[in-house]
Amino acid sequence: MIVSLKVKPGSKIDQFTIDAAGLLTVKLKAPAQDGRANAYLVELLARELHVPKSAITITAGFTSPHKRLEIDVSAERYSQFLARIRG
Repeated sequence: MIVSLKVKPGSKIDQFTIDAAGLLTVKLKAPAQDGRANAYLVELLARELHVPKSAITITAGFTSPHKRLEIDVSAERYSQFLARIRG
């Protein structure tokens, strides 16, 4: 599954939100230095989606806030994750 999202590193809290356009936005505590935010993003998503870190690959946007990820997860599990975010 290909997922596009926006990352905001250096936040006070880790938080997932969905904006008005339907884009997943992730606030991360990790700073945007030396790839720490990317590594933390993969770790956080793996924990939230209940998949191993190896199931998540950043395919585009390594140095950009707009990223594209390939995630080896079922559509059902990803839909449940989005439903939790929407509340």
